[in-house]
Amino acid sequence: MNTITLLQPDDWHVHLRDGLALKRTVPDLARQFSRAICMPNLVPPVKTVDEALAYRERIMAHAPEGVNFDPRMVLYFTDYTSPEEVKKIKDSEYVNAIKLYPAGATTNSDNGVSDIRKVYAVIEQLEKYQVPLLLHGEVTHNHVDIFDREKRFLDEVLSPLLKQFPALKVVLEHITTSEAAHFVLEQDRNVAATITPQHLLFNRNDMLVGGIKPHFYCLPILKRQTHQQTLLEVATSGNPKFFLGTDSAPHSKNAKENACGCAGCYSAPTAIELYAQAFDQVGRIERLEGFASMFGADFYGLPRNTQTITLFKEPQVIPASLEYLENEQIIPLYAGQTIQWRKV
Repeated sequence: MNTITLLQPDDWHVHLRDGLALKRTVPDLARQFSRAICMPNLVPPVKTVDEALAYRERIMAHAPEGVNFDPRMVLYFTDYTSPEEVKKIKDSEYVNAIKLYPAGATTNSDNGVSDIRKVYAVIEQLEKYQVPLLLHGEVTHNHVDIFDREKRFLDEVLSPLLKQFPALKVVLEHITTSEAAHFVLEQDRNVAATITPQHLLFNRNDMLVGGIKPHFYCLPILKRQTHQQTLLEVATSGNPKFFLGTDSAPHSKNAKENACGCAGCYSAPTAIELYAQAFDQVGRIERLEGFASMFGADFYGLPRNTQTITLFKEPQVIPASLEYLENEQIIPLYAGQTIQWRKV
């Protein structure tokens, strides 16, 4: 198959940042995706519906003219989130979910939930109104190995949570392990997962063998090849519980190539082509449309897009760098390398 036409895809997990960064991130994303779930871990975080709508306005100010782009907003879950805020989410036209970061799990997560049992009153309202809870699924205890944090979260946090709230709508974000994939498969249809392009295309060898490659460093961290293979299997299986979420996260080159480099891969400019590469490598390119364009919209209860895009199988070199902020560069995922698909 040398061409494939898809319903316009959506990105159900992305970081756009704020301020000057939006000049780079919004056009890159809007030229790829119709809708996007925009992460709320700004400084300060987006904690109320009013703050989310104001952030949406700042995003829309940078949407390219003539491009149909619909950012969907998310609130940042804290120990102090009010249960009443959930009804406001349910009634909002543009706010679709709430995001729980365990405190200290990733970039700008210091205000995250310290103990999920503290916020059961809010989760009760999420279950009642069927507002999705988006989870960064890692424990953050210092004594837990970074490669084991996702599995420990499933065992110690998510399993008890779903026993307490069996009808809760949950998206386990950017899963990275076989255990997470199998966990989602074992749950009812109210539990789903997003998968990033980097976790389909790469594993920890790509990041560590022959020298540390900071632009492959993200959280949750890349895992073993066996986990990568399982993610490819479920993403390309046609199962509607798994859908596209890039977790594209911009950091300047200086912030990545640093003694304490930031976590995040910037995939937004060529994300759908990277996913096409992953699906094609396992001979399942025909299943990309469901993963990229259908299953996420269905889970969120939104209509599927009606416009289409076409991908061509022809080599494309990903730029070595892109302009970002003032006098800074950003290095996109797989920079300077050739992929085999191109969006026209």
